[in-house]
Amino acid sequence: MNESELRITEARNVLGSPLSVCCLSPMTGFYRTGSCLTGPEDVGQHTVCAQMTEEFLVFSKSQGNDLSTPQPAFGFPGLKPGDCWCLCVLRWKEALEANLAPPVMLAATHEAALKYVTLDQLMKHALDNPDSGDSISRSE
Repeated sequence: MNESELRITEARNVLGSPLSVCCLSPMTGFYRTGSCLTGPEDVGQHTVCAQMTEEFLVFSKSQGNDLSTPQPAFGFPGLKPGDCWCLCVLRWKEALEANLAPPVMLAATHEAALKYVTLDQLMKHALDNPDSGDSISRSE
């Protein structure tokens, strides 16, 4: 098993379970694995799996990070509302403070995000909230 495969199998989400895939189309993640894996090279901490909204995309562009315009030279198709993407946790927190945080998938959000935001903050914006009877379970 190579280092990347090991990182994937050991990665945990904010609920303490194995990290789920965020999105394969468009392919997301710092390492472009479809998961919000992080490591020493990921200085932006792309750990929050979020579903894009028009409001968030406009906000992100106004903050200098245009996620909606395609960048073919980098293999980036540009995002549209409904797409899921591994966001930098501090950008998500910034959007949260502006009341523009996009919804998140807890099962696909890396536990490292909890260094910057609380589980409660994430759960209030969760598409897959375990308290709603979803099959996701928290581990203590």
